[in-house]
Amino acid sequence: MSNAREKKRAKKMRNQPASVTLSADCGPCHSGIQHRNGGNRSFPSPKQADVHPDSSEEYQQQRHQHQSPGPSYRKEQYFCKGQNRGERGRGSWRGGRQNISQEMPKYVTVSTFAQARAAEINAMLKAVTQKSSNSLVFQTLPRHMRRRAMSHNIKRLPRRLREIARKEAEKAVHQKKEHSKSKCRKARRRHINLVVEFNRRQKKNIWLETHIWHAKRFHMVKKWGYCLGDRPTTKSYRACYRAMTKHCLLQDLSYYCCLELSGKEEELLKVLARMCSIDTGPTFAAVPCLSGRFQGALVLYRADRYPEDMLGPITFIWKPKDGSDITSEMRQLWIWTHPSLKQDILTELKAVFQCFEPVETCSPEPIVTLLQEEKQTAVAMSVGKKRKRKDNEGEKAVPVKKIIGDGTRVPLQSYRWTSQTTGIVISDLTMEILRYRLIGPLSHCVLTETLKTASVQTEMAGAEMEFNNWWVENCKNSEKVSLNQRQEAIFELLQGVSSPSEIPAGTILGLTVGDPRVNLPKKRSKAMPNPEKYQDNEKVRQLLLEGVPVECAHSFIWDQTICKNVTENKISEQDLNHMRSELLVPGSQLDLGPRESKIPILLVQQPGKVAGEDRPGWGSGWDIYLPKGWGMAFWIPFIYRGARVGGLQEGLKHSEYKRTPHIPNDYPDCPAGIQFAKELENNLLEKFKRRPPAKRANYVKLGTLAPFLCPWGQLTRDWEVRNKAQEESMPTSSPDSKSCATERQVPCDPKPGLIMGDSPETGKLEERMETTCSQGDMMEEMTQIQNLCKEDGVATNSGFLVLRSRKLLKQLSAWCLPTSERGQRVRRASKLGQKEMTEDALLPIFKCYPRALVWVSLSLLRKGSPELHAMICIPTQEDFLQLSKDQLFCGPQEPKHSDIFKHKILKLKERKKKKNRKALESGASDTLEEKAVEEHKELILGLWPDPLPDVTSHCSRILLGFVTQGDFSLAAGCGEALGFVNLTGLLHMLSSQPADKTGLVLLRTPASLQYRFARLNIEV
Repeated sequence: MSNAREKKRAKKMRNQPASVTLSADCGPCHSGIQHRNGGNRSFPSPKQADVHPDSSEEYQQQRHQHQSPGPSYRKEQYFCKGQNRGERGRGSWRGGRQNISQEMPKYVTVSTFAQARAAEINAMLKAVTQKSSNSLVFQTLPRHMRRRAMSHNIKRLPRRLREIARKEAEKAVHQKKEHSKSKCRKARRRHINLVVEFNRRQKKNIWLETHIWHAKRFHMVKKWGYCLGDRPTTKSYRACYRAMTKHCLLQDLSYYCCLELSGKEEELLKVLARMCSIDTGPTFAAVPCLSGRFQGALVLYRADRYPEDMLGPITFIWKPKDGSDITSEMRQLWIWTHPSLKQDILTELKAVFQCFEPVETCSPEPIVTLLQEEKQTAVAMSVGKKRKRKDNEGEKAVPVKKIIGDGTRVPLQSYRWTSQTTGIVISDLTMEILRYRLIGPLSHCVLTETLKTASVQTEMAGAEMEFNNWWVENCKNSEKVSLNQRQEAIFELLQGVSSPSEIPAGTILGLTVGDPRVNLPKKRSKAMPNPEKYQDNEKVRQLLLEGVPVECAHSFIWDQTICKNVTENKISEQDLNHMRSELLVPGSQLDLGPRESKIPILLVQQPGKVAGEDRPGWGSGWDIYLPKGWGMAFWIPFIYRGARVGGLQEGLKHSEYKRTPHIPNDYPDCPAGIQFAKELENNLLEKFKRRPPAKRANYVKLGTLAPFLCPWGQLTRDWEVRNKAQEESMPTSSPDSKSCATERQVPCDPKPGLIMGDSPETGKLEERMETTCSQGDMMEEMTQIQNLCKEDGVATNSGFLVLRSRKLLKQLSAWCLPTSERGQRVRRASKLGQKEMTEDALLPIFKCYPRALVWVSLSLLRKGSPELHAMICIPTQEDFLQLSKDQLFCGPQEPKHSDIFKHKILKLKERKKKKNRKALESGASDTLEEKAVEEHKELILGLWPDPLPDVTSHCSRILLGFVTQGDFSLAAGCGEALGFVNLTGLLHMLSSQPADKTGLVLLRTPASLQYRFARLNIEV
């Protein structure tokens, strides 16, 4: 029987009882095949009945011998003995008919026969009444009897099927899902329904005010509790770089968090001094920043814990003192921080200032309580009338408004705390102040064309007093009017400045501007400077030299009452468009007169690239601070003036080209940086596992211990162990090797089994590398290192820190400079006021910073593009000799390592397969299998398991550090990288290198064996 016939027979037997067996097509077979005519009873052949008619015992044996437990689908059941699948001729059927009379039983038991037939009839009736398919009743009819109306009109069906159809209809009604009221797209896209839906979606992740604009043009990501634009959907990588270099790039930084501290100046400075150090640069008490003229930047630490327990970098702005209360001791301070650092910094500030008493709770406003309003309102439909939202009483409900600010704030939760002892108040102003960043040389041109200063207004009609009453009251004061005029004059002078980098870094300018939507151009155009107008202007030169005066840094944005008034009394887009439609001359400029809104803003200059000698001032621009609710009103005019918008990736490239650390990627010693490293490792590991094993890079053979993370703690520990071992061996060494300045060999050589320093031949080196130390030796080294760390009392997880001492960094930067002559470095160091690199100068650094990392920048000498987690290694003397012989020498090559875990992984896989084949059900086998699975999970083909061996001496070149940012730089025209190196290893390397090769290192990407030469610099 063919496979199709077997499937057909199986389908027939699907609903049959166990007592029924359909006969095969071949008819009755020989006497050995049973003939069932009852439930579980079989009748012997006539020959058997004659021989033993009364033998019940043998009859039972024969019955059980010929009885089968159920329907079998083997070929022997369907074909008789001696009949093949091809023997279906007439002769075979005739032969079957001839044997019927011989094989018929002599007697039939009536009761048993009736029971068997009754079972068959019941099975048949059940099969008829019970539907076995997923089709409806009318679909079971022949095609010529079907009618379209049968699907909804039961009376169109035949009478015998109407009852079944009625049951199906009742069942479908109960299973039918309740559709939402707005089920069509037109209803969903109504404005009121869109606002309700958007407000619901903002309850989990905070939306910026430009979220809808970004969502249509950017790849969105959910980070730090926000929905942010990651990168544009269009190809704009080079276009964004050109905007940063030649014109203007616009970014929405409103996700940055603002913490406001208000209280007595002396108390604020006294407590904040415990969280920072003057060793890292200017603090909160710096005179230019304390006056309110300039923005400051520093790194916060836990109280009295410098240089350990770093919290993160912040920027701060002091509110300038007013002319009326110069002698007042009460001050306001804004601290701007990244959202990933906010919680740690806020917790530390509250603990240091002892601000645990909540001042006021966040009560839900009418514009926020949208779900409650949605429950109270109902949609009433009437013929010929529009749909209106009304409450249960029939009165018109409050119209739904979109959420402005932080939609995730919990009602009745405090966002303001005070100290009962000092009176200092800490306020969380997250999403209360918007922040945009303009990057590029023409960013001030975009500002001056977009923004127009507010006109003086002393009187206003009674009906319009609610709009700008605060501005009218201030305009009545002559001092504030003159201040506004001076601010306007300085703002107009920005058109004569060629680049924002010419203005002093961190300059602050306060302004009050009109509604930028009024001056919106008809078409998008590029804002260009007009230097001829201010070419010989003495005021422009004075502005570039002295900066903005202190009084011009004042802004009304510091007053939360004014900001709330400005937010609530904003003219809607609908009203503004209606006013435009009523103009006599279409397209002419709209004049709102006294109804025009007045918005207080704050302009802060961003210095751009300040470290290093190349590209000074690159990436400079302006930050603009706005009250909430005015995001899109300023965003669209900036774009209409030619600003190109960038996302998170463009911000990352901006910091990479400036060679500054990016938050939180490049802060491995703060909690946010540690969390970021863990998430990045998990993401890269999951991506690695998704690839087939044959398509993955075998990092064990490539000699890469940690391809998905940077083990900073183990790197610093290994270098500390090497340094201690070298100090212990110093008295036994020769006198010539005591001087670090004259030593020309690598002081910390790896173990003899790993490096072959005498032979420059690559082949012999590869042979040595193939016979690496065993896994047991590596485990012994790890236990020794851990025991040493326990003896020293340093935690093995977070026992490192990043060096941020300005004085020491300048010293290291001078030592990294190469020299062509022997005494040139000494003369340059003495000229810069730095010490010469001697043993006496290095020993105090080793003792003070045994486990420190240094932020460095690297530029490749030849081709190549560094990648994330690339290794920074120390070149050997053979590498320098090869480079001096061949100037086109790119770098050495790492010999291929042997995979010592591959055999173990294969054994675990075979063991797992064997246990799956056995399919044992005992509990012991299950536990053994679970243990094998756990062991298999720990070992991944191509990756080193934990704990890692000595990371510094694992490869043929000593490891110095890792790369955290790396790519081909469009600004430099070559491959550039940023990362951290160990301070101890860096000093050993600099002291052992030739004078003309100082600062040369080797870079190797995780998935490559090729080393490439790079120049190491420390920019301060």
